[in-house]
Amino acid sequence: MLTTESSSNYNDLEKMSVHDILTSINREDQTVPLAVQKSIPQIEALVEQIVPRMKNGGRLFYIGAGTSGRLGVVDASECPPTFGVPFDLVVGIIAGGDTAIRKAVENAEDDWNQAWKDLAAYAPNENDTLIGIAASGRTPYVIGGLNEARNAGLLTGCVVCNDGSAVAKACEYPVEIVVGPEFLTGSTRMKSGTAQKLALNMISTSVMIRLGKVKGNKMVDMQLTNEKLVNRALRMIIDELNISPDEAQSLLDAHGSVRAAIESVRK
Repeated sequence: MLTTESSSNYNDLEKMSVHDILTSINREDQTVPLAVQKSIPQIEALVEQIVPRMKNGGRLFYIGAGTSGRLGVVDASECPPTFGVPFDLVVGIIAGGDTAIRKAVENAEDDWNQAWKDLAAYAPNENDTLIGIAASGRTPYVIGGLNEARNAGLLTGCVVCNDGSAVAKACEYPVEIVVGPEFLTGSTRMKSGTAQKLALNMISTSVMIRLGKVKGNKMVDMQLTNEKLVNRALRMIIDELNISPDEAQSLLDAHGSVRAAIESVRK
């Protein structure tokens, strides 16, 4: 029995009050960061391998099915607006294609060969990294993709929620975050999904920091795509240069990014 499929610690959920349901879910959720903490050495080892490859022109790919695939797509899609990187530097690929982001595609995760076919559209090379995301650690789509990627010389890693899984064995740098039984038996969109999201946050953010996409503690390369982000950019410039809002606005208008605005004054 996989840990992710083991029976919930709670019974008769349908008889619980709403308060008891919510407090029980929250109690279980509080265990997730502690499980992630135990996996930091594995996450660190993976990140240390990703960074030099990306400095050499490599890209980061995520593959997964269902919730796991959607989490990869979410993390990848946030990198361009947050760090100002090209949309194809971090790529999330989900079994069944983009349609599966909103609606499950039947049997998509059971195809051993499709992940590498999906990756082939990007002409992967040995500077690239592939991270397989699978709560169970046994998804054929992910295992097949990792096997092919490893054979082709890509760096391979994973984020799984069971020990000793086939997905972990298929890659060089596994990240295994065992969060225990779900509140709702087998519903890995819950604790397992939360653990995967936390791990992906850590991986992509630490990689981008090491690639120089952050200054101090600020997103100086973020894309200014709405009023909220423009106002955030102005606050960054004001705080960094100790200037008036009008001066900050003039610099931002002239240079188009927080980094460029700050560097124009500090050259």
